[in-house]
Amino acid sequence: MNRRMLPEWTEQWGVMLTWPHAGTDWSGWLDDVERTYGAIAREISLRENLLVVAQDEAHAERIRELIAAAGGDVARLHFRFAPSNDTWARDHGPVAVETSGNGGLELLDFVFNGWGNKWPAEDDDAINRHLEDAKAFVAPMTHVDLVMEGGALETDGLGSLLTTRRCLLSPERNPQLDEAAIENALQEWLGADRVLWLDHGHLEGDDTDSHIDTLARFATPETIVYQACDDRGDSHYGDLAAMREELETFTTPAGKPYTLLALPWPRAQHDPVTGQRLPATYANFLVINGAVLAPSYDDPADEKAREVLAEAFPNRDIVMIDCRPVIRGFGSLHCITMQLPVGAVALKEGE
Repeated sequence: MNRRMLPEWTEQWGVMLTWPHAGTDWSGWLDDVERTYGAIAREISLRENLLVVAQDEAHAERIRELIAAAGGDVARLHFRFAPSNDTWARDHGPVAVETSGNGGLELLDFVFNGWGNKWPAEDDDAINRHLEDAKAFVAPMTHVDLVMEGGALETDGLGSLLTTRRCLLSPERNPQLDEAAIENALQEWLGADRVLWLDHGHLEGDDTDSHIDTLARFATPETIVYQACDDRGDSHYGDLAAMREELETFTTPAGKPYTLLALPWPRAQHDPVTGQRLPATYANFLVINGAVLAPSYDDPADEKAREVLAEAFPNRDIVMIDCRPVIRGFGSLHCITMQLPVGAVALKEGE
């Protein structure tokens, strides 16, 4: 079977969210992070559907109330129940691929092992099976015996896959596979004709081993938006400058250099309790129907980031959402969402 990973700008049925609860690491600032989730859910529900993984009906009712209070369209909410360790849907949610070049869809359920066995993930790894059993999807689901996270994968939709060696070659993910074997797996499951490997790029506080969605993203098949750092005194300066140099060596399948758009560098963000530096990045945006939802950090650079994204996505609204509560969990807006294309889900109002 021929497969092709769908780019994020493919028309969407909606977005999957796994909602925070008191049993997750968010418990210490649950009200704050739920406000951010509510803001994200509002913007999505005004444009498309939401598939929300909740703990039970009482949890779902609380979520309905929160989204309604935020101004969201509750008619577009669809709930399914499953236990969860955490809420990073980008990494435990299904990855959508087109099959056999005929517009058919398949949802891939890769193994999720807590970013290389760093954190408990047994419940999260089982969420897709719960959703499958609960008839959430109409597209068939294939369970793949390969550790892989959606945040590690970025595609132009035409066979080019952008990722980082630090993540995909981590010995705690697929230790039995070398780089060539990983490339073969990316070809088989995602239709990657070529892999653009980055060796540089990291964010302090990130525990994913440099997920690509924190660093560099396709905006079109010819354009890459990336996180830059212009502060020579910052610990990230050298590595992100080296990442830029790597991106400059990449070419499109036609052999042309990519158009590179630099996102501004936000001021250092720290956890208000522990003082730990947090992985603030503007590259962790989400493309949805008619809009781009982008993280903001109450920073002067927020507006510049909005302008860069408006240049990258000229036909979409750019909606900035305060993600300071989310980065306390060491990710940002894109990390907690997973888009589902039209044809993957066929739920009606109230289902």
